[in-house]
Formats: sequence, structure tokens, C-alpha cells
Amino acid sequence: MRAHEVDYKLYGDDMQFVEIELDPGESVIAEAGAMMYMEDGIEMETIFGDGSQQSKGGGLMGKFLSAGKRVVTGESLFMTLFGNDASGKKHVAFAAPYPGSIIPVDLMNVNQELICQKDAFLCAAKGVSMDIAFQKKLGTGFFGGEGFIMQRLRGDGMAFLHAGGTIVKRELRAGESLRVDTGCLVALTAGVNYDIEFVGNVKSALFGGEGLFFVSLRGPGTVWLQSLPFSRMADRIIAHAPKSGGSSKGEGSLLGALGNMIDG
Repeated sequence: MRAHEVDYKLYGDDMQFVEIELDPGESVIAEAGAMMYMEDGIEMETIFGDGSQQSKGGGLMGKFLSAGKRVVTGESLFMTLFGNDASGKKHVAFAAPYPGSIIPVDLMNVNQELICQKDAFLCAAKGVSMDIAFQKKLGTGFFGGEGFIMQRLRGDGMAFLHAGGTIVKRELRAGESLRVDTGCLVALTAGVNYDIEFVGNVKSALFGGEGLFFVSLRGPGTVWLQSLPFSRMADRIIAHAPKSGGSSKGEGSLLGALGNMIDG
């Protein structure tokens, strides 16, 4: 059975949100806390797993397996289903949890399968199933920013991802390769080969500031990259945050800077 065919519109540039139009009887699933607003007639329901036909087919056990796979990927057991129970078209909107852009992907255009970062999924048409994608190579699990497991989206409907900063979509030809910072990879199509490589030498690893490993991608296929991973932004915020017990008064003044130097 096909996923629900939803229409959508993106708003904003650097801090986007997506508004989804639902016909009567149509539904969309989303991560908990992603909803921005919804019109009268939209009913919200908390569900186990992704609510896809795949999880329904196995009955209660199928639902538990679907929810359990989400826990393995670091997500919540529950998702939220937004359905239009009214007689006319209604709208519901979802926003990313940090500054960045939203990537709409029609899974029909990527052979009904997409692999993405564990925290990149925002929402999707009901009928899209979410699974775990194991990385086969041991190095990927220990040193890649994505760990052993990434998230696999399957189906024939629309899915929406979010990523930080500016988004780059690259088409890789057969045999064409691209090396990427581990945190900058957002998603890739199933045909792209994914591996982790050492930076090359100890000097670059210790003093280059780019980390010990990067992602090696080899086509054919499509990859989506982000210019500002949330982990990188969080590291900068933590590095510049006032130390516990210190005073934040005069933070932007010369006296404040001198006080911080004296405090160490």
C-alpha cells in the first residue's frame, strides 16, 4: 500500500520549517516535539514505532520491534501521528530543533530507500517505515560520527530531514569518491559505498584540528552534506560558556575580559 501523498511548503532560509497540507484521511508522522502548529481538524496521536503498514502487519510484536529499533538508533520509543479528520484540507507544520535547513526527499526518486544520520529525521508521510542500517566495517562503528548504526527510511512517500547550516547535494558518478568530515554527512542513497579512513599521518591527526578520521564516499549515488553539524556548534557554545560559579556580569566589557583572565 502506498504512503499517503502529502503536499508541502518550506518557509524561511536559515531557520526553516515545513508546512504540510493533509487531505481528509491523510496523516503524517513526526518526531516528538517537532510540531510547530496545527489547524483545527488535525488530530494528534502518540504511537509505537513509525505507524507504517510494515509494523502493523506483525500485530503487537511488530509494533514493539519497530519501536525497539528506534531505541537502538537513539530515538524515542514513541512517535506522533497527525491525521486530518476534517472534511477539508488542513495544515500542520514542523520545525527543526536547531538552526539549519529542511531537506524534502521523495523516496520514489531514490529507489524507495534512504540512509540518514540518526538525528536527521524530522517527519514523513504515513506509510514510510524507519529501520536501522548497520555499518559492516568495524572502523565505521568506532570512529565515525554516526556509530555502528544509521537510520534507514523506506517507502514511496515524502520524507523530511533537517541539517545544520547550508545543505549541499552532491551527485557521485560510478567510481567517483568524496572525503567528508564525519559530522557533515547527513544522508546518502543506498548505492553509495561508505567507509571511514584515517587522516593520513600523526601530525595532521594531532595538530590539524580536523579529527582523526573522515568519511570516504564512493558513487554512484547521491549524498547530502551539512556545513554546520550540531555537534560542532555545541562544542563552540560549551567552549565559550561561562565557567560554573563565575559571574557573567560585564561579560562583553574590557573589565569582564580582564576578570575572566584573572579567574583563569
